Amino acid sequence: MLKFEKKQIKIITLAIAVFFVLGIVGIAVTQFGSSHAAAAGSASNVGVVNHQMLVSQHPDMAKAQETMQAEVEQAKKDFEAKSATMNDKEKSDYYMQLQQRLNLKQQELIGPVFDKVDAAIKAVADAKGLSVVMDKSNVVYGGQDITDEVLKKFSAKK
Repeated sequence: MLKFEKKQIKIITLAIAVFFVLGIVGIAVTQFGSSHAAAAGSASNVGVVNHQMLVSQHPDMAKAQETMQAEVEQAKKDFEAKSATMNDKEKSDYYMQLQQRLNLKQQELIGPVFDKVDAAIKAVADAKGLSVVMDKSNVVYGGQDITDEVLKKFSAKK
């Protein structure tokens, strides 16, 4: 019986060793595959941009912000002039109307800037053969940064 138990212990030990070795090999293959995929991803057809910076630095954005500021100032004046004779409920309703008007104006002014930025990104991506462009903030590793080339596209259009 003792001989049988020693044989079982050897088989169990061998099985554990085999699983351990297979586990190490599996981890190594997984890590190699991940790093290989990441390296391939950096040379892939994925582009990245700093979209927020591109929008803020677009030449039309300064004019849109200036116009929006004028709209806000006008809304303040309208509210002060018209709300003087209103009760609290009427003031609240009128304030909400002004907020909606300002939100629509902001969309009207800034929407075209976003469209122009997106068109410039698409033009650069098409020229480089990129099929996907993501915001830089969503990418941990890899991708070809085309932000500077898109900025150059803005200045070329001036």
